[in-house]
Amino acid sequence: MGSVSQAYLESEPVKEARSLISELCRQFYSLGWVSGTGGSITMKVHDSSIPKPQQLILMSPSGVQKERMEPEDMYVLSGDGAIISSPSPKPYPHKPPKCSDCAPLFMKAYHMRNAGAVIHSHGMESCLATMINPHLKEFRITHMEMIKGIQGHGYYDELVIPIIENTAYENELTDSLAKAIEAYPKTTAVLVRNHGIYVWGDSWISAKTQSECYHYLFDAAIKLHQLGLDWSTPDHGPIQVVKGVPSVDCRMNVSKKARLADSNCNGKPFTRCIVLDIEGTTTPISYVTDILFPYAQNNVGRHLSATYASAETQDDIKLLRSQVEDDLKQGVIGAVPIPSEDAEKEEVIAALVANVEAMIKADRKITALKQLQGHIWRTGFETNELKGIVFDDVPEALEKWHALGVKVYIYSSGSRLAQRLLFGNTKFGDLRKYLSGYFDTAVGNKREKRSYVEITDTLGVDKPSEILFLTDIYQEAIAAKAAGMEAIISVRPGNSPLPDNHGFKTINSFLEV
Repeated sequence: MGSVSQAYLESEPVKEARSLISELCRQFYSLGWVSGTGGSITMKVHDSSIPKPQQLILMSPSGVQKERMEPEDMYVLSGDGAIISSPSPKPYPHKPPKCSDCAPLFMKAYHMRNAGAVIHSHGMESCLATMINPHLKEFRITHMEMIKGIQGHGYYDELVIPIIENTAYENELTDSLAKAIEAYPKTTAVLVRNHGIYVWGDSWISAKTQSECYHYLFDAAIKLHQLGLDWSTPDHGPIQVVKGVPSVDCRMNVSKKARLADSNCNGKPFTRCIVLDIEGTTTPISYVTDILFPYAQNNVGRHLSATYASAETQDDIKLLRSQVEDDLKQGVIGAVPIPSEDAEKEEVIAALVANVEAMIKADRKITALKQLQGHIWRTGFETNELKGIVFDDVPEALEKWHALGVKVYIYSSGSRLAQRLLFGNTKFGDLRKYLSGYFDTAVGNKREKRSYVEITDTLGVDKPSEILFLTDIYQEAIAAKAAGMEAIISVRPGNSPLPDNHGFKTINSFLEV
């Protein structure tokens, strides 16, 4: 938009956006987010005929009573941040109009994340969450329902929000906010210590929804901390102090400088997170090959027949169709055509069973198969036909790491559902309370470096070497090491032999870690 006509500035989309900002500011004022003239909001004028980067931007002014703003008080900016239209001055005691001091920070969210709206809140919860430990560079929380309201996150995921240090003037935060956005590609928010939070979304609805969820989670963390409970762990149990070991607060919240200087007090990389493989690492290979795979293979027809009309199974079938089409093009052995959707149910199921059996026989690590297997296994666990099996040292190690404040994640070729089922139904009880999250092949092949880079970005550590990956597969250890992680190979009964001079540390029990 080289130029903007007065007619467009007075158009309905612009008027609606103006009114919406003033309405939202009144609501945010009642929540304590924009009191004392603090805080701000900005949004793009939605117009499907204009590419999003070029859409007009509306911003609230600075230093005004946010709850008393009128639609005509808003600034209008171009997509690159140039002011196109300013509000008219008001008589004393109003100050001369001035565009939001947050404007440079808002523009970073627009340009770096293609945001549709940004909210800056001074909510008390967002301040206190950064003040509980002054050395904390991140806010982390997991296993809370409201995490599901944050883009790209689920209940079992760990939410990580970077914290930047406050400055005397708002615009001086611009560089540090941009660095945080770049360093945390999954985040939709940045906390400013002793100040507040910036939240963005692809629309005003997304930004508002996430802001409400973030403030809820901060409030929950504060209340849990007051009760002596650790909000950052899956079970939110008492903050642990292990004899001879620093407390959770001490270990997890030390500054980056202190971690690099101390490096776990013994010259080794500071381990903040442990990522575990399953097959041959936490669980005998024979459990997968002799119990889980045969169960899925023997029950695939029954499962598809019983659940054929469900949305979940139809989604499974859609994924399998797509995979089989690719397999047929590439001449994969065992792939057979699947009849069209209007064919008889029995014909479709028969073809699906043939393909799934061939995939299982070839031990293929593909999402279409793993997702269906997870749904079949879920039925087995629900009917007690299946029970999760882990090595005897695993529960004790998980409990120890949990007490030390080390976050533990699973990365397996099995679906995330299958992972949760296995660890939630063992003879040792439900071990999911010790786990902070799950990764499957949706992040990539386990033998490729980029998969581990993606995991590193998701966990939000300062350095990849703060993550320890445990696996029984040499090629997986190579990929993890190439991504900068520490890697140890698990040697368990039934595992394949390792190549000579492989160069990795090996363990026979998690208790050796």
